[in-house]
Amino acid sequence: MGRGYIVEALVEQYLVNLQTVHASCISGILIGQCSSQRDYVVLAAQTPQKDCGAVRGCSLGDLDADWVTEHGRQVSRMLPGGLSVLGVFLITSPDLSKEAQNTLRKLVYAMEKLISMGRLWNLTEEDVSERVGLHICSKTKKAVCRTFDVRDPKSSARPADWKYQSGVSDSWPVLKCSVDLDLYFPLSETSSENLENSVKIGLQKWAKQMESSVCLINGKHSDSDAELLTGCLCRPPQMSSALGEQRSSAAAEACGGSLTLAGVLQCRAYLHSHKLKARQAIKRDIMNTLSSRTEMFFEDLLINEGDGKMASQQPLPQRVFAPLPGTSLSLCDYMFPDEGAAEVGERFKEMLDFDIPEEQIDMTQEVITGKFLCVRKSPTVYASYS
Repeated sequence: MGRGYIVEALVEQYLVNLQTVHASCISGILIGQCSSQRDYVVLAAQTPQKDCGAVRGCSLGDLDADWVTEHGRQVSRMLPGGLSVLGVFLITSPDLSKEAQNTLRKLVYAMEKLISMGRLWNLTEEDVSERVGLHICSKTKKAVCRTFDVRDPKSSARPADWKYQSGVSDSWPVLKCSVDLDLYFPLSETSSENLENSVKIGLQKWAKQMESSVCLINGKHSDSDAELLTGCLCRPPQMSSALGEQRSSAAAEACGGSLTLAGVLQCRAYLHSHKLKARQAIKRDIMNTLSSRTEMFFEDLLINEGDGKMASQQPLPQRVFAPLPGTSLSLCDYMFPDEGAAEVGERFKEMLDFDIPEEQIDMTQEVITGKFLCVRKSPTVYASYS
């Protein structure tokens, strides 16, 4: 028996509206949450236009796989804990049904590979590794849903059940926390040309510590998530890293400088039921938001500075939140110092294909703390223990 997909009714209306567009192929992504037996789809978003002024959609043969998967990667940055890109949809004419299934398979594997490259964590044996490919016939409106095991590139497509339901996420609890960071990365003599790589290595070490850290929800630690989450909205969990017991025998190492990431992260995770691993969801959001910001920071540095050089102290993008229309969920975006609500609203429209009034964009979460996340670089030579 294949997986089941419980899909928000608003997604059905969205997909129906897309079918009125006169194009032979329309692509997009599906967003939601996995569980052991079934997945929950809360949002669908079509692939943005590659060229301004171009007509939405294209022929299947002209579909740009890199563009579609890049869309999935960027949207994955906008998702809080508990939500992820579940797969891809294609809307085509009846004569392209068979070809569409082959295309969906390629897109599902390519998108998962690209998204996973930016993660600081790996899928565990308990994680669901099936991703969905949905094909909709533009004439008959028939939907064919199949899943692919992204752990096995040779796996066969499996049929899945696709059902619409109203208010899918209405009762989902939310966990919130703020994390005060002060991360210190030693840099080698040659790292002025490779700051990004040095930060990635440092973040990977930090992520391992985060995964093994102790997470308190409502000030309590329990082996049973069911006892913590049943019928309530969780208060901010407290993160305390259990690093005191770890010891290293590494020798001192001369370095050419250091880089510090310091500030406060605002994090949250949504849970479809008490059975989901609550601590894992919030920890992954902490890791994801820091990884996304550092990636965006270095991308922006390369574009705007040309040679990739940075000042002694520069701010990282600030996390902002906005409600997902028709649901109880909020999604996020990242705002650079020279941006405002207008730019954030434009990205929501481009990436997720819905309008959000500027006054509904919450830009205060990380302002309230008074500590913005920033990166500081020191040229001082020193000795560091690794």
